[in-house]
Amino acid sequence: MTVYQAYDPRIGLAAARGGRFPAAWKRDRMTWIKPSFLWMMYRCGWGAKEGQETVLAVEITREGFEWALRHACLSHYVPELHADQAEWKRQLRHAPARVQWDPERDLHLNPLPYRSLQLGLGGEAAERYADEWIVGIEDVTPLAKQVHAHVRVGELTRAAALLPAERPYPVAEKTVSRLRR
Repeated sequence: MTVYQAYDPRIGLAAARGGRFPAAWKRDRMTWIKPSFLWMMYRCGWGAKEGQETVLAVEITREGFEWALRHACLSHYVPELHADQAEWKRQLRHAPARVQWDPERDLHLNPLPYRSLQLGLGGEAAERYADEWIVGIEDVTPLAKQVHAHVRVGELTRAAALLPAERPYPVAEKTVSRLRR
């Protein structure tokens, strides 16, 4: 499956060339992956934000993605899902992955009435991501710029035709029931 990230060109271009993140990529930091191209465009400003000028499409294994979901904790406290805040904080401290739900975006990067997943990977999850789950890395910055150019001049049909195909991800209810916002 494809997830998106944006990096400084020093890291992003090296990752796309080598198919792996370079030594400069910090394994000890939480890294956030986004299965939504348009949410990534919102986050990185179509590749114009400083430090996020290189947009990557990272192909990862489904097994890896599902491992991260199974080992994730929500990034925020939800009374209906957690016994109390202390229990949520304990889960958060021990979870190698975090789930955050944010409004999906349209071509103008306006929020839509449904949510898109962001998955934060830290510790063991970040290590597995970098060393085991990645199948390929592609620099999609030119695509981001092309789509954005069509949006800027009002050619929304052309812009939409260029978007990567995305479908809802089929996942077992028991995996996601504890990750609902």
